[in-house]
Amino acid sequence: MVLSPVITSSSHAYIPKKTAWPVIRHTVQCSSSASVSTHFDLKSYWTALIQDINQKLDDVVPLVYPHQIHESLRYSLLAKGAKRAPPVMCIAACELFGGNRLAALPTACALEMVHAASLIHDDLPSMDDAPSRRGQPSNHAIFGVNVALLAGDALFPLGFHHIVTHTPTDLVPKTRLLRVIAEISRAVGSTGMAAGQFLDLENGKNAFDFVQEKKYGEMGQCSAACGGLLAGASDDEIQRLRKYGQAVGVLYQVVDDILEAKTETEKDGKLKKKGKSYVSVYGVEKAMKVAEDLRWQAKKELDGLEKYGEKVLPLYSFLDYAADRGFSLGE
Repeated sequence: MVLSPVITSSSHAYIPKKTAWPVIRHTVQCSSSASVSTHFDLKSYWTALIQDINQKLDDVVPLVYPHQIHESLRYSLLAKGAKRAPPVMCIAACELFGGNRLAALPTACALEMVHAASLIHDDLPSMDDAPSRRGQPSNHAIFGVNVALLAGDALFPLGFHHIVTHTPTDLVPKTRLLRVIAEISRAVGSTGMAAGQFLDLENGKNAFDFVQEKKYGEMGQCSAACGGLLAGASDDEIQRLRKYGQAVGVLYQVVDDILEAKTETEKDGKLKKKGKSYVSVYGVEKAMKVAEDLRWQAKKELDGLEKYGEKVLPLYSFLDYAADRGFSLGE
């Protein structure tokens, strides 16, 4: 009989199971000293934000001349099934410190533009060579490599332009906007996401963890930090958000890898040695231990923000979702 770990936010429990896969469940747990309600409807919160963000993004990129590049932009930016995790994390972090949602929405949309641009480029034949994304053909498969490259190139500056032109200056001082722009620039640059993609292409044997932190952790780190910056959080609080966001971003990918491996095993009884996933590199048990550690790290950072009471619940439950996948946003 194989023992199957249950990923929890407080301890690592083992229960007898026929197969070594995590039991997925959704709970919100704050620190033991926090005297706040542990009930938070993340699904309703997230779903409502997706609707707002989708509408804003639709308005940002109208179908104008030249039509083909704008069709390409809209194809990826408004893709069906996009969870909008970066903007939701940004807004939740901003609201944690008393920031106005209207102040965060332009940056939240910009983060989604940057995220979409990175996915367009990652899918290219010269990069990850992915023919599909979320069950649909990749951007380059529809519009060609040249247009896909230009679409990604256009989305990065469009995000910065949107922050500058749409953030209410009566809600966010310009000095904070400069810090937000600097944060995003660092995250996507040669020491951030681009570094992760480069080393991924180089296939460095000893760089796997670094690649994952950069490819998947940077977006979470940046999103959480931007929300705090917009709301005027202290430097110590911003640093906590960075650590939290990075841990959640990598955790999400680890759990994705574990669930994909589970699906493969249940389908044909064996695990395909698919390259460069946590399961293929470390095996199932080690990957689950990585997920447990990341969850603990992220929770520790949130515990340091417990003075904000129930306002921290969205970030706690966002962490739980990354680990447990307790609901589907498509339901």
